[in-house]
Amino acid sequence: MDRSTDPGASDDGRINATGLGRDIRLLEMLASDAATRLGGYGVTELAKLTGRSKTVVSRALATLATTGLAARDPETQRYRVGPRVFALAARSAEAELVQSGQPVLRSLVGATHETAHLCVLMHGNVLTLASELSPHELRSAGWQGVRTAAWRSSSGWVLLSDWDETALRQWYDERGHDSTVIGDDVFGREASPFSLHERPPASTGKVRDFEGLLAEIERIRAVGYSVLDEDLEEGIVGVSAPVLDHTGRVVAALNVSGPKKRLGDKIEALGGIVRQAGATLSRRLGGPGSCPGSRR
Repeated sequence: MDRSTDPGASDDGRINATGLGRDIRLLEMLASDAATRLGGYGVTELAKLTGRSKTVVSRALATLATTGLAARDPETQRYRVGPRVFALAARSAEAELVQSGQPVLRSLVGATHETAHLCVLMHGNVLTLASELSPHELRSAGWQGVRTAAWRSSSGWVLLSDWDETALRQWYDERGHDSTVIGDDVFGREASPFSLHERPPASTGKVRDFEGLLAEIERIRAVGYSVLDEDLEEGIVGVSAPVLDHTGRVVAALNVSGPKKRLGDKIEALGGIVRQAGATLSRRLGGPGSCPGSRR
């Protein structure tokens, strides 16, 4: 091993003897391409790769798993990178987006009096980076840190709206049947946004197959926003609009949602408000602030 490129090495090339340095090395090995191909590493494999005893490696991995930085597959007993690593990365990589988006979220809540969300794609599905809650007592829940199935949500459809058909087909084959909520909240909490309403069955909703997804994306490209009508949560409707970066690529979605009994007859007006908010945030990010075309 080239110690000059080893993150566990000190500046003069000697191995960093601190526990933190060794644990970081374990995390980097769990995040390697080889680990991904193998579905993670077992204790014995990591002990051989690091030159450490199995007992020490096992203890270190157990600690990392307790904090959410590593996760162990209960069937294979292999370890992989845990959800908290992704949460920390998202908080760092998307810091500018969240910082720029928070004032826009507050403006949306002020204009609509409904809950607003800022979402991105993470591993092919929707991650809510930030939420601003409605002042109403009966309101859509805060989804910050929760991942949801992109094929069932207006934010997901918007986030896919600049993909070409080939890329969409590949994505749909892999992700088009994912559960409504994808595992636990990546920020380390229990994912339970459905506190007031029930999840509708997968057989209902606007997008039930690939052709339905294509039709919805064409509609987004035409009008600049997507409408959710109880597709993700019973009794909840909403609107999502794209956020573009300086290259014109869709990097996020803004969403406003709330009870159907309050918003059911206001969807068109809500669509215009959210679309304009998406354009505002796009301009803050250096983007054109217009509805996306197809990504080739």
